This record gives sequence, structure tokens and C-alpha cells, in this order.
Amino acid sequence: MTERVPPRVAVVGVAGKWSTERLADALEKRTGFRLVVDATRTTLDLKSGSLWYAGQNLCELDGMVIKKVSSTYSTDTIERLELLRFAEASGVRCFGPIPAMQTLVDRLRCTLALHTGGIPMPETTITEQLEQAVTAVNQYGEAILKPLFSSKARGMRVLSADMGTTELIQQIADFKADNPVLYVQKKYDLAGEDYGLVFLGDRYLCAYARKGAKDAWNTTINSGGHYTAYHPPEDIIALADKARSLFGLDCTTVDIAITSEGPCVFEVSAFGGFRGVKTGAGLDAAELYAAYILNKLGDSA
Repeated sequence: MTERVPPRVAVVGVAGKWSTERLADALEKRTGFRLVVDATRTTLDLKSGSLWYAGQNLCELDGMVIKKVSSTYSTDTIERLELLRFAEASGVRCFGPIPAMQTLVDRLRCTLALHTGGIPMPETTITEQLEQAVTAVNQYGEAILKPLFSSKARGMRVLSADMGTTELIQQIADFKADNPVLYVQKKYDLAGEDYGLVFLGDRYLCAYARKGAKDAWNTTINSGGHYTAYHPPEDIIALADKARSLFGLDCTTVDIAITSEGPCVFEVSAFGGFRGVKTGAGLDAAELYAAYILNKLGDSA
């Protein structure tokens, strides 16, 4: 009987980053194979039908886990994912899947998919017309201008109707110089916290709370926030599961807030966060995800 060779699974991520390295460690421990792929340094050769990174044809691997394709989101993120999709189309099992990730890294596409799927979200106006954006801020009272490609609240601006029309026009025009499509979302009082609900495939894994720093408008770690334990009620888990199911990701976090108008979903993460799982829920997401990946590859063998 021929001994089964362990699958070779690469991690697409950012070398040195905690989540990337933890996942690569967990897979190496189980398979003996380790490769961290920098998506900005891949080369696609259409003539030979190969996607190269550091001398390795990624199309020859058994699997790839897409943990991160760059430190920040941009339209380039979608293009890098498209190159990785070539390997997926060649038969490499990508976790993923990549088309869903391409939808989720674009805030507009993610928002429309959630709205169409019947998921409650904050009131939002999307326009290229400056005057319509000003009207939306005045209607909402307080609003957040969000870039279509960003994470951890990077590049966002908080606006208030109290600023007055002249100041609002100036602020929005300044933002529009780098963001032609204006995404204006009503700002809610969240009492300084929101929640991440984590799923592996279609299985609910755990949840955690993000608590913001005293003077920060958002709860992100970049702005001084921290993770704590959170045990959501069944209706919140059901809402997160419904949002997750629209995309079919292998590993994801659904960001939910409780507002005066009820619970709402801010986004479904394309990549999922490991540190919140570790700090807030006491679980090792990398180990659990590695086991999930190898189980799936075994099922498809």
C-alpha cells in the first residue's frame, strides 16, 4: 500500500505578521511543508500556464490559504486575487473561495450583496454627487465617510451636520479628491463596542467584543481598542450566520453592532481575524483552521 503524501498548502499572507505566521506554523506542523506567499511578488506566465512565486509554481500545490494579499486594501487587492484565482482555476483548492473575497474587499460590492440578501445595515448613501453627500450628512446628523477599499477604519472621516454647509462641502470635496465614489454611512452610538462573530465554513466558532478607547470614535485596535469575551444570544448568531451564508467563505468574521434601531451588520470579513479569537475567546484560530483545511483536502482527495 502506497503511503499517502501530506498535501502541500501555501499561506498567502504578509511575512512576519502574527496571523500569517501562526497559520503557516500550524500547517507545517501537520504536513512538513511551509510556504508563505507574498501576493505582490507573484508572476503569471500564460504561455506555460503557471503562477510563480520564489521558484515555486503555485499551480502545482494542493492548496492555498488566502490570509492576506497586502497590508492595506485597494483596487490592486482585487487584481492580486485574480492572479491567485488562476491557480484556483488550475485545480488548486483555495481557501477562499477567491470570487467571494473579491466581493468582500470592495466595500460597495459587499454592502450591496448584504442589502440584497436582506441583512440589516446602517443607513447608507452612495453617490458621486457632492451635494447629495452633504444632504445625507444633514439627514443623518452624524455620518462616516468611508473609502471603498480600507480596513481597520483607515481613511475614514466622521462628519456632523453641526459643521455647517461650508465646512461639510470642504471636508467632502477634500475626501472626494482621492475617493470619487462617496460612501456616506449614518453614525450610531454603539456605547464604545461592537462584535465579531467567527465561522469556520458553516459552523459558528466563537465571538468576541471590540471595546474602543475612551476618546476614539471606532473600536479598532489601530485606534486603541481591545478585545474582550462576548457570548451572543441566538438571534445575533442567526443574523451573523445569514450574512456569512451569502458568501460561502471558509473562514470569516461577521462584524455586528447593536444600535438603538436594533442589530446591524457592518461587514463580512474577507480574511477573518485570528487575534480577536485568541484574546477574546481563548481559542487558537490558526490550529482550528489548519485542521479544517486538511480535513477538506482529505475529503476532496
